[in-house]
Amino acid sequence: MRAGSRARGRLPTDAADFPLVGRLQAHLEAIYGFRCEARAEAFVVVDAEVAALLGGTGRAPEELLVLEARGDLEVALYLDPALRERMGRYAGSPLASVLDGDLDGYCQVTEGVSHFLYVAHTAHLERTVSLLELEAQAEVDKFVVCLLHRWGEGVAGWARELLPRLFDRVAYQPLLSVEERWRYEEANRLSRRFCTRLMPHVLDRRLDRLLGDLRYAYRLGAEAKLRHFAHGG
Repeated sequence: MRAGSRARGRLPTDAADFPLVGRLQAHLEAIYGFRCEARAEAFVVVDAEVAALLGGTGRAPEELLVLEARGDLEVALYLDPALRERMGRYAGSPLASVLDGDLDGYCQVTEGVSHFLYVAHTAHLERTVSLLELEAQAEVDKFVVCLLHRWGEGVAGWARELLPRLFDRVAYQPLLSVEERWRYEEANRLSRRFCTRLMPHVLDRRLDRLLGDLRYAYRLGAEAKLRHFAHGG
């Protein structure tokens, strides 16, 4: 998949209808130290039939749908109504409260926003991005977003709980192809190794070092990122 010069929304929606998407994008932008002109909430699609017409598989409650045409990327972020309803219960609440109420749903929305932001970022740089790179970055993003909601006293215990919850207690869609299953498992393996290497910064509460490592890795492209996740250096 080659990211072109700009990304455009297929079906703009009311951003106020699902404010969590905008809050998550702002959080990720703060973590990685940049702002994306494209806003994910303007690209959200909620109709399953429309998502299918745009290439959605219907196998997941969130999917980033991407179509390249003449140097542009046509993008839509599908979030199914059930997921939106679950997350809508926390509208106006501190984001940290979702971690206790519906961590799985929150991570699903985070994954979709992560995919959107990373595709938009690579499109701006006119850089190639692989599906494995996209999935591995999303796994890191889920861990870090959830971790930083509880940065402060007690973060060490939360981090030790979060790491196995996100990376070890996982299940995959039964209808995945062999190639798809491998990609998700490999993304899990690579991102877990990277997040494990971040743990000393978390345990010592060195936020500057944590953000520095995250931002360095985020800006690596393609195979360099995957090598870094796997081995560091």
